[in-house]
Amino acid sequence: MAVQNFYNAYFLVNSINLSDHVKSIKFDSKVDTLEVTAMSNPEHRFIQGLKDITFEVTMYQDYASGSVDATLNTLLTAGAVAFETRPDAGAVAVTNPKWTGNLIFEGYEPISGSVGTVQEISAKFRPAGAITRATA
Repeated sequence: MAVQNFYNAYFLVNSINLSDHVKSIKFDSKVDTLEVTAMSNPEHRFIQGLKDITFEVTMYQDYASGSVDATLNTLLTAGAVAFETRPDAGAVAVTNPKWTGNLIFEGYEPISGSVGTVQEISAKFRPAGAITRATA
């Protein structure tokens, strides 16, 4: 079993590497289930429906040019943008797969926090097409 310590995730969006600001990544991939139970079925029956993918990244806010706020603010009107993420910033491998594709940026709160805390933002994305998983 290849158990990993999750501490070095990689996150690239619109050709900008924001990995050094990432606190957490949540990549949720599931499939809708559609009920197709007919009158003669003695139990519920289901088929797979559409994939439902959501992608959320929590980052430490940074207002410097080319950093978190500048990048995300640009994405608000950019349409679909390329992304790549993987569990570790090291080389892509069977034990370190990468996911790539195009995402639509749903938004974030550019200012969020309370006195005495570090500013964190949560950026939310949805797929703009197929998301590909690769191990090489």
